Amino acid sequence: MTPSRPPSPSTSRHRGRPRTLPPAGPRIRFPLVLLLIPACAGLLALGCLASVLRSGLAERPVALAFGALVALGELTRRARAEAREAAPLGAAGALAYALLGDVAGRPTHHGVAQTVTVVLAASLLGSVPYTARGGGPVLEPLARRVLTVAFAAVCFQPLSSQGLLRDWSGPAHALLLIVLLALSTLCDAVLAAAPAHARTGRPFGPLLREELRGMVEVTSAVCATGAVMALAVAAAGLWALPVLCVPLLLTQLSYRRYAAVRATCRQTIASLARATEIAGYTPAGHARRVAELSGAVGRDLGLSGAELTVLEYAALMHDIGQLSLVDPVPAGATAGLPAAEQRRIALLGGAVVRQTGVGAAVAVVVERQADPCREQPVAARIVRAVNAYEEKTRDAGPGAGLTALEELRLATVGDYAPDVVEALARVLSRQGGAARERPG
Repeated sequence: MTPSRPPSPSTSRHRGRPRTLPPAGPRIRFPLVLLLIPACAGLLALGCLASVLRSGLAERPVALAFGALVALGELTRRARAEAREAAPLGAAGALAYALLGDVAGRPTHHGVAQTVTVVLAASLLGSVPYTARGGGPVLEPLARRVLTVAFAAVCFQPLSSQGLLRDWSGPAHALLLIVLLALSTLCDAVLAAAPAHARTGRPFGPLLREELRGMVEVTSAVCATGAVMALAVAAAGLWALPVLCVPLLLTQLSYRRYAAVRATCRQTIASLARATEIAGYTPAGHARRVAELSGAVGRDLGLSGAELTVLEYAALMHDIGQLSLVDPVPAGATAGLPAAEQRRIALLGGAVVRQTGVGAAVAVVVERQADPCREQPVAARIVRAVNAYEEKTRDAGPGAGLTALEELRLATVGDYAPDVVEALARVLSRQGGAARERPG
């Protein structure tokens, strides 16, 4: 008699039809892109260095001036910066050198090879103190810069050296630089999204859109400064470089202060979120786990940076309304309460958030996390689904994640948004957390 095989853990029965669930373990991905981009940048740099050593360094004062600018930008690199460009001054100087065709009205002849060599040497020199302080690896950003600068130089330097741009003056020349900078920005975004896709397994399209959105703030200033530097040096000479460095340095200083204020705000919110844990209303680490998983789901759904910040703050404070309860909810599990009681706790939480001054957008998400999903903002839908998943899998055995996901799928449409549940399943599949035994 042939023994029957146990059912596969990757499928379950849903109304008589097989339904595919996320795999329980992490998928193994060969990080070819993670090796390909640095390898291409290294081969390109070696070829350019060999060409410069063979032909010699052209226009040394210009090369030294732009090299010093790039090195200064690396010396002022922001440690663990949240922005896509951690060394904006160095990036602006590198792009300006790639798009430089004249110095004080005299044509330049440094070409593509010298541009890449000067930028690479200056970047490496300026990164030494940052790396020595333990600021983190710079290989991937450096490889991206080499390839991006090479792309810009390949598009511009041959046209300039052949004199094809002599008739392009004024607005036409500026428009050409803007177009080339926009293409270089797109190239940089692709080079940033490809390794992220290889590491996380997230779809490439949403990652590319996320990179482009993240580049709007700092990268737009970098591109504008790079274009102005190239135009100013072409008209007035090298003395324009220190003058044009000042605005970007002041902007970078202001951003550092803004980042410090934002970090302080996040720490304050995290401390407020822990109040429910200290008081014994919710288990330790519950708010943090919900916030981390909510952020991953939000990124999978393509939320912008500002929306992700609101989502993170709301997820951290989603249970703060329980502090107003006389009798604590057992284990802080609100997902199983009647709908009216869930809404009452959510409204109490929103009132507390408004008193903290965190922001009206965060309070709205906290208040509406218990509303019917069709009436909720996306962030509230995410917090509700992730909170329910976390509560269902808390201190559960193997296979609890798969069971919890199926329960969320089988719930009525008014409880959990189907697109959010599927995004949660994709995130858990990539993390290998759909069948966890206990929360991490």
